[in-house]
Parts: sequence; C-alpha cells; structure tokens
Amino acid sequence: MWVIPTFLKELAQVLNYALLAIFAVYAITQVRKPSKWAGRFFVSLMNLTHSNLTDWGLTHISIERDFAILDLGCGGGRTIQKLAAATQGMVYGVDYADGSVAASRAKNAQLVEAGRVEIKHASVSQLPFPDNKFNLVTAVETQYYWPDLPNDMLEILRVLKPGGTLIIIAESYKQGKNDIWTRPVMKLLKSNSLGVGDQRALFSSAGYIDIQILEERSKGWICVTGKKPA
Repeated sequence: MWVIPTFLKELAQVLNYALLAIFAVYAITQVRKPSKWAGRFFVSLMNLTHSNLTDWGLTHISIERDFAILDLGCGGGRTIQKLAAATQGMVYGVDYADGSVAASRAKNAQLVEAGRVEIKHASVSQLPFPDNKFNLVTAVETQYYWPDLPNDMLEILRVLKPGGTLIIIAESYKQGKNDIWTRPVMKLLKSNSLGVGDQRALFSSAGYIDIQILEERSKGWICVTGKKPA
C-alpha cells in the first residue's frame, strides 16, 4: 500500500489555504464592486439579505405619489422595485459597478421598459443629474464605499430639491451590535465605518437640517435622515 509522503500532505494543506485565501479576496472584491457576470450571485444575495433592513428604514420617511427618487448604489435593484411601488414618479438608480447596473436593470426590466425606472452607471462623487431634481435620495448598505464622504454628501445635496430628504440605511455601524465582528471585514473592504456622532457631524457639516438618527439596537441597524434647506 502506497503511503503519501508527509511533505505532499503539507503541500496539499498549503494549497488548500492558498485557494481559500484567493477565494476570500475575490469574494471581498465582488462584494465591494460586483462584476457584470460573476457578481450576479453577490447582488442576488444582497437583494435577499437587505430586504428587511430596507423595509425598516423606509418606514421612517414619507414617500408621496409624485416623488422623483434616486437610489444610490442600487446593487441588485430590489430597493428600486420597492420605491417604484411607493410612487408614481420617476425612480432612478446609480451604481459604479457594471455588475450591479446589469442586475438592477434585469430586476426592473418591466419598469425600465415602461419608462418608470432609469438606471445609470455613475459614481456618487459625480452624479449625472441637474441641480434640485429629487425629492428623495436613498442609500442602502452603500455609504461604506463612498470615496470622499464630505464631498459626496455635498454632491447629493446638490441634486436634492429644497426640502428634499437623504436617507442612509445600514446594518453595521460603529459601536452598534454587530460592530465587533463586522469591523475586521470593513477593514478588509477598505470601507467607512461611522458611528451616530460621526453621521450627525457629516450631515451637519454638509448643510443638511432636521437630522434624525434611528437605531434598531436588537439587530444593529441604523437609519439617518437629513433634509436640504428649503
């Protein structure tokens, strides 16, 4: 009976660890910026896991029937679908990842065809819209990845109508319930991690008013809203 040499066993173990590390890095890259093809799995997973979080966050705002709405970092497109059901106005989505744009368009194909939804490839740092266009801007599980928070908040303020609202919804934040185990992941993703005080300061310094911060402590969720001065 042939016995596998010890060095071959050790080599196999090293190769297994290397493959796991490669997959972990790849998965992290896809979570941060899904590609057009392989990223489909990750954006579908986001649609599933973020749905209840989104529903909770949206209970803290009023959406009128004629609202023009922008969803930042539209991911798999589920939030756009929810927003389109709440208004007869136009709903736009933007994402900087090709995979997310493709998935959002596919998820909302009928709404896109009907002219109710439009999804664009763009960054929060340079939104392809005129000043004072939107009644509401939503950002679900995406603020972590914004490249320049202070200036990005100003860019959002630019496209909001006077009196319009920005709502940020997240399932992880500094000193929240899940912070202990999500913080290492956020570091790997090179993501922003803001606490309650950080959010209030960020909104205030950008010029937002009527800032409200709500926490669902049992789940570790946070919702932050602010308005553009009328």
